[in-house]
Amino acid sequence: MTATTTPLALPPRARSTDIVVATLKSEWTKLRTVRSTIWSLLATAGITIGLGTLFSAAIVSRWDHLDAIERLRFDATARSLSGIFLAQLAIGVLGVLVVGSEYTTGMIRTTFAATPRRKTVIAAKAAVLGSVALVVGLVASFAAFGIGQSILQSKHVGASIGDPGVMRAISGAGIYLAAVALLGFGLATIVRRTPGAIAALFGIVLVLPLLARALPSPWDNDVSKLLPASAGESLFSVRSAPDILTPGRAALVLAVWVTVVLAGAFIATARRDA
Repeated sequence: MTATTTPLALPPRARSTDIVVATLKSEWTKLRTVRSTIWSLLATAGITIGLGTLFSAAIVSRWDHLDAIERLRFDATARSLSGIFLAQLAIGVLGVLVVGSEYTTGMIRTTFAATPRRKTVIAAKAAVLGSVALVVGLVASFAAFGIGQSILQSKHVGASIGDPGVMRAISGAGIYLAAVALLGFGLATIVRRTPGAIAALFGIVLVLPLLARALPSPWDNDVSKLLPASAGESLFSVRSAPDILTPGRAALVLAVWVTVVLAGAFIATARRDA
């Protein structure tokens, strides 16, 4: 009588997990050792903090000349985080470069040869990029808020981190920067050309809002609400306005944008040669 043994499923799963971990480590090494990464992250943090400080100081200098309506609508938190509008370009370009540079130099073929599971590679790149962008975005946002409020307090119009909606707004700013980085990454994976991906990203976050505002009412407002830039503004604003979404709906809109673009990146990677 001979006994038959059934192979356990654990070793293949273990190997699969090892591949994922190794791929994440590899992508982390690539990201942190590339000079453009450091400069892009420094630019993101510097712009967020620097412009937030500048705009906070500017509003303080002319506070006494503002009318009652402007003072009533003033959002101290959003003012200190207003540097996000320019910082999103720096973090978005980083997202493009993470994969666009590999396609440009042809190094992506080496990457796929080392890890034939292309979806695993793309997922690892997105995970590492998103995590780094989120951390840097949150640190920069908290720093910009702290410095901005210390300036605004000279006119006694600053906000406290414990005020309703403030913590959500600061966190939303960091989340928005991470989302823009992933949008840039997804576009670069689809387009496979760095200049084209940067142009597409700038078109989405800068040009589309301008085109939407040119539409007749009420289409201008309805379309603008569904764009990433408008969703981001809703996330890092405390005071709600009739022409922007609530933070919950804004987060959903932003998630849809990122999901659709990343889904397109996965499909393009799986169906096309490197």
